[in-house]
Amino acid sequence: MRISIFGVGYVGLVTGVCFAEMGNEVTCCDIDSRKIEMLKDGRSPIFEPGLDELIKNNLVGKRVVFTTDSAVAVSAADVIFIAVGTPSDTDGSSDLKYVLSVARTIGQKMTTPKVVIVKSTVPVGTCLKVKEAIQNELATLGKKIEFDVVSNPEFLKEGTAISDCLRPNRVVVGFENPQVKGVMGVLYAPFFPKDNQQVFYMDLASAELTKYAANAMLATRISFMNDLSQLCEKVGADIEQIRLGIGSDTRIGTQFLYAGIGYGGSCFPKDIRALLKTGEVNGHSLRLLDAVEKVNADQRVSFFRKLEERFGGQLAGRKFAVWGLSFKPGTDDIREAPAIDLLKFLAEKGAESFAYDPEGLENSKQLLGDKKGVHFVTDQYEALKDCDALIVVTEWKSFRTPDFEKVKALLKKPIIFDGRNIYDSGDLSSKGFTVYRIGKKA
Repeated sequence: MRISIFGVGYVGLVTGVCFAEMGNEVTCCDIDSRKIEMLKDGRSPIFEPGLDELIKNNLVGKRVVFTTDSAVAVSAADVIFIAVGTPSDTDGSSDLKYVLSVARTIGQKMTTPKVVIVKSTVPVGTCLKVKEAIQNELATLGKKIEFDVVSNPEFLKEGTAISDCLRPNRVVVGFENPQVKGVMGVLYAPFFPKDNQQVFYMDLASAELTKYAANAMLATRISFMNDLSQLCEKVGADIEQIRLGIGSDTRIGTQFLYAGIGYGGSCFPKDIRALLKTGEVNGHSLRLLDAVEKVNADQRVSFFRKLEERFGGQLAGRKFAVWGLSFKPGTDDIREAPAIDLLKFLAEKGAESFAYDPEGLENSKQLLGDKKGVHFVTDQYEALKDCDALIVVTEWKSFRTPDFEKVKALLKKPIIFDGRNIYDSGDLSSKGFTVYRIGKKA
């Protein structure tokens, strides 16, 4: 099948090369010429495990092409994916300017029938707006060309996006014209065993809302545990023991029950805000999600307060090692990452921070490189030297079992603030450490 993808971010690029891996002819288009030149050289502009190799393999196999020429991308395909960003607008709603810009471009450039698939995470009604934008451009040019608009939300997780795309646990398709079911079935058939085609067909609005509903449910589980963790600290309970106790209930399960410093990234914060705005616009207050968002914000404040209380409210002049900058392990994405808020908090209090992350350093430097008191180092142990405490914010594997004797020797005092509960406080106590965890008294 001939496929074009508009947008070479996490979603568009991974989707494009995975479709190419399945033997399709794929054209990936983006207005950022720097990214396109990198991709032509076989280098990914983002960090995602396995992505560089996949790009190179499909370039060699001539199954993928990268271009900035939108006309080439439109003419080269029968199926066109829109996979551009939908950042939060000032009022919390999704900014659809990039999605609708691509839609207008498709309308201007198309000369043959197309199936236009909206892969970006968008609020209910967006596919109809995309349809209208394409129709308006065709009408302006005096063209009559048939096309269909389909909702096909993504469910990729950064850090495991390749496997999520090649082996999806489900595909959601929203449509108006029943004939597109055949196209979408052919498109996704190679990704599933023949006896287990997990493709769910529904109306456009339901498909658009499904993505938001999924992220909202996961964010709710996180905020529930984080809210409970604060009660645990007050009553002397252990949130990790509670997680095991409730997670063993098959009705609940163990996924997304980990207490921590709060969720971040490109999806959960943005999507919760967008869904809250959708509710507001339609006269329905999503009260539970409003609480989810507030708990997430408060969890960071609670962690910062714990840090401040340990040092008697006096952080000025102190030094802190920070392990982890990306919002989760396996990615260089620092969008709305808790660590970024932590670095800003420490700087505002007059403290110095020495931060390390296996993949997120460059993005963090671009965002906070000129922030007074914020330093970035290229070795996790280098960050520790003469610091008053170690703060673990992201649970990278290399942080889980470090040389604790070395950690102890490099720090001024053996103090660890464990923002992801990756350490056994009892074990470290026997080594002379004081460990402050989430949902348990030190």
